[in-house]
Amino acid sequence: MVTWFGSGLTTFSIGTFMYQRSGSITQYSLFNFFYFLPMVVLSPLTGALVDRWDRRRAMLVAELGGGCSAALICLLVFADHAGLWKLEPWHFYPPIALGAAFGALHLPACYAATTLLVPKQHLGRANGMIELAYGAGQILSPLVAGLLVGRIGLQGVVLLDVASFGLSIVLLLLVRFPPPPPLAPEQQAGRKSLWRDMADGWHFIRTRPGLFQLMLFIGLLNLILGMVITLITPLVLSFANVSTLGMVMSFAGVGMAAGGVLMSVWGGPKRRIHGVLGFHMLSAFALFAAALPPTAPLVAGGAFVYLLCSPVIISSMQTIWQSKVPPGLQGRVFSVRRMLSQAAPPIAALLSGPLSDQVFEPLLAPGGALAGSIGRVMGTGTGRGIALLFVVLGFIILAQTLLSYLSPRIRNIEDELPDVLADPGTPPDVLPETSPATPG
Repeated sequence: MVTWFGSGLTTFSIGTFMYQRSGSITQYSLFNFFYFLPMVVLSPLTGALVDRWDRRRAMLVAELGGGCSAALICLLVFADHAGLWKLEPWHFYPPIALGAAFGALHLPACYAATTLLVPKQHLGRANGMIELAYGAGQILSPLVAGLLVGRIGLQGVVLLDVASFGLSIVLLLLVRFPPPPPLAPEQQAGRKSLWRDMADGWHFIRTRPGLFQLMLFIGLLNLILGMVITLITPLVLSFANVSTLGMVMSFAGVGMAAGGVLMSVWGGPKRRIHGVLGFHMLSAFALFAAALPPTAPLVAGGAFVYLLCSPVIISSMQTIWQSKVPPGLQGRVFSVRRMLSQAAPPIAALLSGPLSDQVFEPLLAPGGALAGSIGRVMGTGTGRGIALLFVVLGFIILAQTLLSYLSPRIRNIEDELPDVLADPGTPPDVLPETSPATPG
């Protein structure tokens, strides 16, 4: 939560700074592109490293790298404030990419460590608490950033981010993680190279159609989520100021925290796939709120519902993966899954700007092609094209949910693939590294 809060301060502040200075949605979306691209490229490597390293050590390296990235951003902002040079949006791209590269190591280590720290029957609640921590950071950071930028400036906000990494490192030094179950001797001997470890994660997923289709589902989900997150800032700024944007984003964070609390208490449905598909469908109706006349309470309410669904979807999906993938393989498998699914956000970042600036915004501009039809219902002017794009994304979600439910591989994934985690009181077995898993 500390790390996400600090990073949220910087992301919100720099994002609004870039959009206000450039006035370009495309420039703003490139910020997200350079954030997600290193995660996609480096995920197979970092996953293999997580399975070879102590999970706590991997998280410490990630925090140190993230802190260095935040320090570089801090230096850039202080140089601009001192008049040493004029800060341009592209100056942020290298340090943002550096921080994202270390973030690619942090997330698989975090999820793999959860399986070691938490019994099988509580994984749903534990994953809900992770999403709650993320949501808490999202609640506080936009609201606090909106207040702090006017008081201590962008340079002060970024300095707080550096301090948050330092505190996170101290907290991690106080925690000890148990080691993963040992591999069989012949499997230890078979681990000849890092390249083979990277390939093992892909082989595990590809030979299990249910997991492979679920990974494709995650990819489209992340594509839509990335576009929504990228475009909500220019949508709100089309009719309100930065302070209002901070309040809207904080209210969205309240929705994510509420979803995390719900999962922490409830643990999710008995059939996790129902939680994934049901709440994904509910998120579509939240996007349809964009068709109504734009007001801060309306957009905040839609964002609340949309992000409330996210922890339930992610926690339910994560529990499926954790229960079907052997602990000794989770770093590699989770990173391959993340690489392919997280290829969506950079694509979303690249698509969001041109689709908004060149397609949807002109359609609902005064005198645009749809101004006399859809424009009579949704309105015309700045931001209405983004709202129309949100409605289109909502219909795509409904179609995706229906097609996924009709697929027996996804619908029956929890029955077709055996669990690899032992029930409480059952000694863990040594599981095969790449062959189909047997029940624990």
